Amino acid sequence: MSQTTTFQRDDSLDSAAEFTENVESRETLGKVFEVIFLLGLLIGLFILALLLFDILKDGLARFVTPGFLTETPSRFPDQGGIRPAIISSVLLGTVVILVTVPIGVGAALYLEEYAPKAWWTAIIEINISNLAGVPSIVYGLLGLGVFNYLLGFGPALVSGALTLSLLSLPVIIVTAREAIRAVPDSLRNASYGLGVTKWRTIRSHVLPYAVPGILTGVIISVSRAIGDAASLIVVGAVGFLTFNPGLFQRFMALPIQIYSYITRPEPGFANAAAATIIALLLLILVLNGVAIYIRQRFSIR
Repeated sequence: MSQTTTFQRDDSLDSAAEFTENVESRETLGKVFEVIFLLGLLIGLFILALLLFDILKDGLARFVTPGFLTETPSRFPDQGGIRPAIISSVLLGTVVILVTVPIGVGAALYLEEYAPKAWWTAIIEINISNLAGVPSIVYGLLGLGVFNYLLGFGPALVSGALTLSLLSLPVIIVTAREAIRAVPDSLRNASYGLGVTKWRTIRSHVLPYAVPGILTGVIISVSRAIGDAASLIVVGAVGFLTFNPGLFQRFMALPIQIYSYITRPEPGFANAAAATIIALLLLILVLNGVAIYIRQRFSIR
């Protein structure tokens, strides 16, 4: 009996030693990967800092030049400004938000809360996920065929805005679905237990909890749309305007302005392109800041 007990104690000691050894090896491996990930982060931040330093070095003096943000473009690099491009980008972003947020959130709510689990919903989900990775030039060709020619809008700002809306929709739908899916079912069940209708449960409980995640998707998609140039070139954006564009007029955008400046051989246009990049970054930061503020307010509530 004592010999059997001794064997059991030896086995337990061996198991404890093996477990301790495994824990130590896993902790060591975890620290190694932590260092690797931190190194990757530092490399990315270093490259980003270099790019920002180079842009500020080349474009800051031109950016603070009087009239750069308030005048129309000029064929001389040290004259004129980017006012039409700024107005166009703001209008493009506004239309994209107004179009994509209701449609994207509505589609996500239907797929998560109402749609049955069937083969056709699975096909829709797969297609939406695939559309999120389609290059923007493909959306530009789609917008050219549908909005420019089929609907007859022509190379107007509304065509570019609707094309960018198509570009942004898949990202918003995917992120909104993930945010809605993350809402605990206990909230829904508690609401249903009190006799509340499905739509009122969604409006009063599901959506408020999902708003921070939904706004994250909106931030990502709108930032991508405002910084996109390929689809706008296909739709018909121009690189030179002397008037403030409207929804049904020819338009330009900050990425198109950057492309127009950077392709000119005259010295000085590179600095103007860098200054326009600064303006684009500031515009994106402002939009992101507003969305982050709204998201934090909903998170606190």
